Amino acid sequence: MLGLERRQKIMELLRRERKVYVAELAKLFHVTEETIRRDLEKLENQDLLRRSYGGAVLSESTSEDLSYTRRSAINSESKLCIADKAVELIHDGDTIMMDSSTTCQALLQQLKGQRSITVITNSIRLMNDFMNSGFQMICTGGKMRESSCALTGSTAYQTLHNYFVDYAFISCKGIDMDKGVMESNESESKIKEIMMEQARKTVLLVDHSKFNKTAFVKCDDFSHIHCVVTDEEPSREWQDFFLERHIRLID
Repeated sequence: MLGLERRQKIMELLRRERKVYVAELAKLFHVTEETIRRDLEKLENQDLLRRSYGGAVLSESTSEDLSYTRRSAINSESKLCIADKAVELIHDGDTIMMDSSTTCQALLQQLKGQRSITVITNSIRLMNDFMNSGFQMICTGGKMRESSCALTGSTAYQTLHNYFVDYAFISCKGIDMDKGVMESNESESKIKEIMMEQARKTVLLVDHSKFNKTAFVKCDDFSHIHCVVTDEEPSREWQDFFLERHIRLID
């Protein structure tokens, strides 16, 4: 088993058990304890876990199991600021795809009663909150992840492939100049990848805390991103990074 595959398996186990032990992992993967310690060190450097005596625990900053309610409360003012700015990108008649992020929920709330649009989403929460909003809401179907109220799996993927839209609005766990747009969960990362492929333009909604932050899975290398909307002016380095890639920045 390659090191990358082993580290992916370690993260899967850690998400289930919340804590892992070096000795047990060494036996499970038939490698030395020193090899496991190096794996844990690499994962800690990515802010995916925190090493403890004899093992490791999941890093809360990248945990995929934060409830929708808890995620809604994190940087809520920043999300409203981003939503206010992103509203101007959407016009009557637009077709859009939205992921299950709480930032997209804030954006739709700002649009309520103002735009006649079609929204395709994998979010149970968005479908429930905006069923009587006047928007035409289309749900992907699929297997629900309880922690995020998101639908994933083959049914959701196939539904998204059936549509081509004006915009995809997505958020993420973090963005890094070298590693790209990052997510903590493979199935939801796949949803975002398909949304980007099926949209004429993709708008990335990220607050200031997401810059220079990595997570478990790479969604994109910025090649599908046309616009980034954030709540604060990023560093000059990030401004130049977006400019070089012809990515519009709204801050």
